[in-house]
Amino acid sequence: MPDAEFEAILTRAAEGAKRALADVGLDGDEAALDIRDLRSLVDCIRLVRRTAMQTAVRMITTGVMLALLAGIAIKLKIFGGSP
Repeated sequence: MPDAEFEAILTRAAEGAKRALADVGLDGDEAALDIRDLRSLVDCIRLVRRTAMQTAVRMITTGVMLALLAGIAIKLKIFGGSP
């Protein structure tokens, strides 16, 4: 591929990328800051999702353990069940 043709392809690709960024509102002087903010927001969403899943698993595990302990307590008549 000749250098001139390669440069023309690169120029068209760069113009297309600029146009795509402008279409989503990520053009101008603040574009780099906006992209960093978006990445930070996505990282925070992932952290919240992971924490929510961990909390749900802990709550379910705690509930199961409490149910087992209550069942054992009832079976062994620890709380003064009928004779």
